[in-house]
Amino acid sequence: MKIATWNINGIKARIDNLRQWMSDFQPDILCLQEIKSVDEAFPRLELEALGYHVETHGQKGFNGVAILSRQKPEDVIRDLPGEDEDEQARFIEASFSVPSGVVRVASIYLPNGNPADDPVKYPYKLRWMERLRRHAESRLLLEEPLVLAGDYNVIPEPHDCYDPAAWATDALFLPRTRAAFRAIENLGLTDAVRATTDATKLYTFWDYQAGAWQKNNGIRIDHLLLSPEASDRLLSTSIEKQVRAWEKPSDHVPVVGYFDFEKR
Repeated sequence: MKIATWNINGIKARIDNLRQWMSDFQPDILCLQEIKSVDEAFPRLELEALGYHVETHGQKGFNGVAILSRQKPEDVIRDLPGEDEDEQARFIEASFSVPSGVVRVASIYLPNGNPADDPVKYPYKLRWMERLRRHAESRLLLEEPLVLAGDYNVIPEPHDCYDPAAWATDALFLPRTRAAFRAIENLGLTDAVRATTDATKLYTFWDYQAGAWQKNNGIRIDHLLLSPEASDRLLSTSIEKQVRAWEKPSDHVPVVGYFDFEKR
């Protein structure tokens, strides 16, 4: 099974690239972030025509997440628990039947948090991460394969960016951000990419400005975090870097985990 995550940076602007990649790559489950669309305006029919079931949690103009899947999910949960007044569409979760039981997958668009000295944005980011930690902790009690996929807006380690000094004061790389990310991992979750490679210069995002793509000045902020039951079934990962070179690309590229959920 191929489970992928991709911050599409606007579904309407990237629909051709999305359809092309899905047709070529044939993911079983694709988690999208930053769809920038209300549910009613999402191009559902175009993706259903490719053989996918579509679940969205949209918002006008910004944010928004979706899960596209070959099979219909058993259940769908929208909104991350823990802050009822939070109206930002950043989380959707679904479970799927597989031969070995159930796989639970979430599409996550974690807040950016910049500017880091903003009295609202950065505290919101940290609160959101704590909510995610608590939710992941509760899900781990189910002892089932769990894939928390998405744009985390977190650079976990210095080797996950082209120049740590350039990101030293950024909300994506601050010590408190990285500590909050480690607190999530320390529940027993596995960073799928780092479980399969120690290679450096592995990035998932390149800014549109200053020739970042051409210079390979990237950062790794799109992650698949796996429960022990999912990491046991992980075969390999890939970062679909070539997609960044396409016409009208997103500034992010797909990250894919390959799993074997066939046997109990």
